[in-house]
Amino acid sequence: MVTPAATQSFNRFSNLWTVAQWNSSITESVNQGYAHKALLLFRQMKQNGLEPNNLTFPSVVKACSKLLNLKYSQIVHTHVVKSRFQTDLFVQTSVVDMYVKCSQLGFAYNLFSRMPQRDVASWNSMILGFAQLGFVDRVVSLFCEMGIEGIRADSVTVIGLTHSALSLKDLKMLKSIHSFGIKIGIETDVSVSNTWIAAYAKCGELGLAETVFDGIDKGLKTAVSWNSMIAGYAHFEQCSKAVGFFKTMLRGGFRADLSTILSLLSSCVQPEVLFHGKLIHAHGIQVGCDSDIQVINTLISMYSKCGDIGSARYLFNNMLGKTRVSWTAMIAGYAEKGDLDEAMTLFSAMEAVGEKPDLVTVIALMSGCGQTGALKLGKWIDTYATANGLKDNLMVCNALIDMYAKCGSMDNARELFYTMPEKSLVSWTTLIAGCALNGEFKEALGLFFQMVELGLKPNHITFLAVLQACNHAGFLEKGWECFNLMTKVYKINPGLDHYSCMADLLGRKGRLKEAFEFIQNMPLKPDVGIWSVLLSACKIHQNVVIGECVAFHLFELEPQTAVPYVQMANIYASAGKWDRVAAIRTMMKCNKARKSPGKSLVQVDGKTHEFTVEDRCHPEGLLIYETLENLALQMKE
Repeated sequence: MVTPAATQSFNRFSNLWTVAQWNSSITESVNQGYAHKALLLFRQMKQNGLEPNNLTFPSVVKACSKLLNLKYSQIVHTHVVKSRFQTDLFVQTSVVDMYVKCSQLGFAYNLFSRMPQRDVASWNSMILGFAQLGFVDRVVSLFCEMGIEGIRADSVTVIGLTHSALSLKDLKMLKSIHSFGIKIGIETDVSVSNTWIAAYAKCGELGLAETVFDGIDKGLKTAVSWNSMIAGYAHFEQCSKAVGFFKTMLRGGFRADLSTILSLLSSCVQPEVLFHGKLIHAHGIQVGCDSDIQVINTLISMYSKCGDIGSARYLFNNMLGKTRVSWTAMIAGYAEKGDLDEAMTLFSAMEAVGEKPDLVTVIALMSGCGQTGALKLGKWIDTYATANGLKDNLMVCNALIDMYAKCGSMDNARELFYTMPEKSLVSWTTLIAGCALNGEFKEALGLFFQMVELGLKPNHITFLAVLQACNHAGFLEKGWECFNLMTKVYKINPGLDHYSCMADLLGRKGRLKEAFEFIQNMPLKPDVGIWSVLLSACKIHQNVVIGECVAFHLFELEPQTAVPYVQMANIYASAGKWDRVAAIRTMMKCNKARKSPGKSLVQVDGKTHEFTVEDRCHPEGLLIYETLENLALQMKE
């Protein structure tokens, strides 16, 4: 605590200070994070009758930038204008950067355009400002003007251009900027390399991100370099790679920080990696970041996604300062699990404590409704979104279309789609997928070709929805037409899901040999899903020879999953090969293969009831099964 005597002593001695001493004190305050103190020192300096110089203003302006306070920024700018340093290049550039940091690009550009002289720092301030807000056209325009004026781009310019490419997810543009960076000789700048790693990863090119990382000299790699690569793996939910990379990072002498822990936790999204998630949680405690609100929120999300909702709730209940993100993460965890009762209880509690749900909260509940078929609750959330002004958001509308489609209410989905003032590619894709899901295959194809005629470029998800429609309808020719359109016209590399659709379509049509050759000639390694669809087709068409080949692959990939054994046994039974049926059953027992019990969810009066095969534990079980038996008798009659 500063005593009155200390203040008097400071005031007495500060009267004797020179401008250089004031500048030193102001700069030190800013660099130590005391922006308000720097502004107070500036005011005292003026009150003592001293005039700031060209070294004072940049520090004072930097303090305003850190506070992001427009009022203070304009006051300081007024002092600059009244001084004899208003045309000083260094001072003017600082003021431009101050307005950019305060998100006042209009003020910044007006000042920038009137500057009699501009250096690379001035241009970079404007380029970074427009890049961070996603104004790519302005960034490109400024970059071209900069070249015309003969200003040589530097590493900061390239970082600004990279941010622009990233905002568009434009891989071609990113590669061009990378080439330009190499051409002007800044590829050895580790800050630029770190930016490229993050950009390539977010644009879906992990291979190129790894290439850039490997190209950084061992002695120049920083913690940011490692974190950028780990964040890239987390973006693609590749937990094992992220953890492996992290171990190499530790062996290299680097310590984990907050960013490392957050990225590692974000990569853990499947039940099978829960153990890794717990180890990362323990490491977070060890490095002292377990009390950080971001880490706790990410932990809640991680535990929820990995199926350990109990641990997520424990962390949530013991949080001291719950934020909207905390509530939303917990609500999303229950919604994803299908426990809408608890999700809605938390939703009500969230509002009761004065924390307003946002569009992320609402979208999480919509997803849960679609997953469980809770149409009545979904309609209530629709009404809530409308009443709270959230339905103006395109993402909310797209989530509603998806929810209505998954709940089987295509009329509601269509009505919303056709009344939307703005439709994105996601809107079209969601409705197409909804039509495919609900058996309206011709409409799905019609919407797809209508979308293409309007000039919208379909992506891999759009094509997956269209191929699923062709698959379920048995439209083999249309399926090949769309597959070729994707690969040859739009140059989209098919994923396993696309290949699976085509294999399933061929199999359903009885063209089993063609389907088998199609899978064998794939550039990707076939997974369990793609072999499973072909085995199902072999079962339908009672093809023992191809069935045996397919089953062999499945037994190797998942020896403890019962489904392929059961299907192969059925194929043998259909062909009267009872000795082989017995052999398959023996093999199944030896490998301890188990079949996961099927389950169904039923909504009654807003409450979700779950039933598994031969489940007799429901409190209303006697009445339920008595009613089911009566219904079964009526159906037989």
